[in-house]
Amino acid sequence: MPRVTLISKPGCHLCDDARAIIARVTQDLGESFEELDILERPDLLERYAEEIPVTLVDGRQLDFWRVNEARLRAALSQPLR
Repeated sequence: MPRVTLISKPGCHLCDDARAIIARVTQDLGESFEELDILERPDLLERYAEEIPVTLVDGRQLDFWRVNEARLRAALSQPLR
């Protein structure tokens, strides 16, 4: 199961930036990530409509709008809880 989840939507340039950072970090660290389209998930749309892209690590929100690469690397260096 991927430790990182990116909640995004099509045509979102911030989502493109977040995806690139997440892909690089997860590849560097031997992790994987999944991406969920907020437009296909009413529950996510209700919760995160104004915050996308949203980055979750181990199911917890880490960042929104922009991904902080150092914070993502630090979160992934922690053991899975």
